[in-house]
Amino acid sequence: MRIGFIGDIVGRPGRKIIKENLIKIKKEYEIDFIIANGENASHGFGLTIEGSKELLKSGIDLITGGNHSFDKKKDMMVLLETSNVLRPDNYPEGLIGSGIKICEIETQDGIEKLAVINLMGIYGMPTVENPFNWAKKLVSNLHEQNIKNIFIDFHAEATSEKRIMLMMFKNQVSAICGTHTHVGTDDLQIFENTAYLTDIGLTGCRDNVIGMDSKIPIQKVTTGLGGHFEVPNSCKSILQMMVVDIDDGKASSAFKIKKYCHNPKIFITEAFID
Repeated sequence: MRIGFIGDIVGRPGRKIIKENLIKIKKEYEIDFIIANGENASHGFGLTIEGSKELLKSGIDLITGGNHSFDKKKDMMVLLETSNVLRPDNYPEGLIGSGIKICEIETQDGIEKLAVINLMGIYGMPTVENPFNWAKKLVSNLHEQNIKNIFIDFHAEATSEKRIMLMMFKNQVSAICGTHTHVGTDDLQIFENTAYLTDIGLTGCRDNVIGMDSKIPIQKVTTGLGGHFEVPNSCKSILQMMVVDIDDGKASSAFKIKKYCHNPKIFITEAFID
């Protein structure tokens, strides 16, 4: 099974570069299933129904979320009743939706099951249940069901929390990929059969500040005055995706794809196998 993961799609530029490139990339690299974090996909904050439809038509199979999942609350309440949109599973009990889905994926070897888990970290985040204890419960339940192929989108601010997740669940899950910071890290690896990347980085504008127009962030750090962050109408964009091959629950290989706008070349970084 070969899966792809795209992190933090930011606004229209992120959706646009996906629409223009993803189906071709999916076919060229024979990717069976693509997951994407869409919590910033609509105007940079949240996800609308129309934004979700656009992403799903562009080659994405499942959308995960994070601390901005409910910024478009009315739309999200509808989306979470569908089978293609998740929010962090460790949000406080009683909230609509789920952060785990068991997907049946058609591969060259037949139908295979993949469990996708969406969790949110502690530092700098809204109130959530402890993600590490929550993950222990979820992974244990999946193993009891004999589900071995497990992917975790860990939406967290602190790199240390993401690394802890790897140390706790190495050799128990197939892949762990961090989201949220919008800045990609250079530590793609396979560690004891688990593919890991601290942060995949954004898909969207790359010539500003974390996908947003630079004016307000610069104003904030130089004057102390804040403002509303806006996604630029035009920019130089990038698509970033982690691709993982999973065999019987174990990651056998992984690489990261970078596709820059106005450049036909696909840039590939191979995972270090430890």
